[in-house]
Amino acid sequence: VQLQAYGGGLVQPGGSLRLSCAASGGTFSSYSMGWFRQAAGKEREFVGAINWSGSRTNYGDSVKGRFTISRNSAKNTVYLQMNSLKPEDTAVYFCAAGRFDSASSYWANYQYWGQGTQVTVSS
Repeated sequence: VQLQAYGGGLVQPGGSLRLSCAASGGTFSSYSMGWFRQAAGKEREFVGAINWSGSRTNYGDSVKGRFTISRNSAKNTVYLQMNSLKPEDTAVYFCAAGRFDSASSYWANYQYWGQGTQVTVSS
């Protein structure tokens, strides 16, 4: 499975962005999808995940209530809608795919990773 993440950019605090991750080369509906992020000098952090049917989602504590993960099987794409962005959300965001049916927060469960897209929240 190949993953291509895009949609990052520069946004002011309080603004919104929507990240997309397009999957190819596999059966999209057989994969749970996750978003992780890594800020400079920090460890990888779980952001959100969705199981293969979209019936279950899970979020990191720092983004709950602000970010929403969703998927569109017709487009083989998973989305991360980010609202009320804060400077501490600045990071490279990665999408990941795993062949299991849960919204796992554990990065090692995911077999496939995209290249990352930079999100910078600054005035």
